[in-house]
Amino acid sequence: MRRLMVMTLPLLLAIPAAAQEQLPLPAGAQEQDAGDDGTEMGSGMASYYGDELAGNRTANGERFDPDALTAAHRTLAFGSRVRVTNMANGKSVVVRINDRGPFGRGRVIDVSHAAAREIGMHRSGTAKVSMTLLDDD
Repeated sequence: MRRLMVMTLPLLLAIPAAAQEQLPLPAGAQEQDAGDDGTEMGSGMASYYGDELAGNRTANGERFDPDALTAAHRTLAFGSRVRVTNMANGKSVVVRINDRGPFGRGRVIDVSHAAAREIGMHRSGTAKVSMTLLDDD
C-alpha cells in the first residue's frame, strides 16, 4: 500500500512544470545530495503550528509538542518522514507526519515550531519549501 501511495502521490499533487524548475541556491547555502534516499514531492508554501496548540491531540492521537520535529500533511501516512527544505535559504529538516492539515488555502504542509526554527521560517510564519518523502530504513 505504501509503495502505491509513493508512486501515485506525485500525480495527485499535479505540480506545474514551471514550479519544478531548479532554482539557483542562495549565497552561503550548500547543495544537498538527495541521492536515492527518497521521493521528491514537489514544492509549495509551508506554515507552522503556533505554540497555543501545545497539548492538543493530533489526528493520530498523540499530544502536539511544539518542540518535536513533526508536521501535518493532508494525505501522507502517519509516521512518514519528510525532508522539508526552505527554498530561500537551503536549510532543511526531517519531520514525522503525525497530524492532518494544513487547512489554510495554498499550503502544502504545516510544521511544528521547532521545525520552523530549524529551517528559518519561524519569524515570517510561512516559506516556500520543497519536500522529499524519505524511504523507510
